[in-house]
Amino acid sequence: MTKRVTLDGYHRLMRRVNLFPQGAPDSELLLRIFSILCSEEEALLLSRLPLRPFTAAKAGRILGLSTEAARTRLEGLAARSLLLDIEREDRTVYLLPPPMAGFFEFSLMRLRPELDQKELAGLFFSYINVEDAFIRDLFAGGETSLGRVMVNEEAIPEEKACQVLDYERASEVIKSASHIAVGLCYCRHKMLQLERACRAPLDICMTLNLAAQSLIRHGAAREVDRAEGLDLLQKARDLNLVQCADNVQRQVNFICHCCACCCEAMIAARRLAIPNAMYSTNFVQATDAARCTGCGRCAAVCPVGVISMEAQGETGRTARAAKELCLGCGVCVRSCPAGAVSLEPRERRILTPVNTAHRLVLMAIERGKLQNLIFDNQAFLSHRAMAALLGAILRLPPLKRLMASEQLKSRYLERLLSEVEVDRFSD
Repeated sequence: MTKRVTLDGYHRLMRRVNLFPQGAPDSELLLRIFSILCSEEEALLLSRLPLRPFTAAKAGRILGLSTEAARTRLEGLAARSLLLDIEREDRTVYLLPPPMAGFFEFSLMRLRPELDQKELAGLFFSYINVEDAFIRDLFAGGETSLGRVMVNEEAIPEEKACQVLDYERASEVIKSASHIAVGLCYCRHKMLQLERACRAPLDICMTLNLAAQSLIRHGAAREVDRAEGLDLLQKARDLNLVQCADNVQRQVNFICHCCACCCEAMIAARRLAIPNAMYSTNFVQATDAARCTGCGRCAAVCPVGVISMEAQGETGRTARAAKELCLGCGVCVRSCPAGAVSLEPRERRILTPVNTAHRLVLMAIERGKLQNLIFDNQAFLSHRAMAALLGAILRLPPLKRLMASEQLKSRYLERLLSEVEVDRFSD
């Protein structure tokens, strides 16, 4: 009989993790996942850490330890990717990663003999694919998504290339990254442990910038240069893999190369069938019926299965995509031997959050968790951090600012927002 994990440290960590905008619903499976990743004592320690970046000195004050003792504990957790340690302005700050993209992926990003990765993979599969409350909340909990699809640059015709912004181009994201790391694909590694993986390569998904810095330092991923990074992008395109990135314009943290059969995002898109899905570009598939031969190759390679072959005339058929479900990835374009498939701009552009703070605020508002970001009861936020969060709120459209003030139920914030509104209309 499987041991039931009910210890207090794991329960506290589960409650803590669920404060993130992309949280993790309570489950016996999640408790068992935590019991593999860390001890109960470590779970209790992690449950007391702030949600926002913090220093060893702050952790020491919270935990009742000296700064050096706290740093030793934090470094030990960072070495196992339960924390990220990031160098900022000649000092180290620590960050408690969310479940996804975060410690779920980190646990399978490399081969780790100290973990039972086969059991862990089975637990992840059951928690995400069978119970599915986590995946529904992550991908259907609000309009703002954790990630975004990046359009296949080769699928964009030259006359439309100017409509693709730099942050929408995987090649530009790689060229501008300060650090590039490659690790095992979490999704395919999980399926490999369960003997259900496809033949797509494992060593191809990339972590970037400050997140990569920490993973490289602790051997969780290998560092690569820009040339190899660009080569991996092309390899993924040649294999008809979908490039999915962090849903931000600046300081993108990851680019994954996703297959239809193993990728959690692709599986979720097919299962949940959300219109204008969270993983989408500013393009949609279009078929020239006059040139389409009805071969069905585009439908066969569509990673989310939204292209169907419809009757055309008395004997023919043509491809047609459900535009509200189309990712706009462009995988179908390169598969068409007749050149009948192309990408066209969406009627309404999808807006990408500026940075991680902006995305987190949007996700928190949509999921009713904004107060967790601003009023973290585990530690006092600095005035600078508070100002940054409030600044992000004040840049939101009026309706979302109203949602924010209702969630916080703070007279101060309501007054602040109303004064900004008065100033806006008095200019």
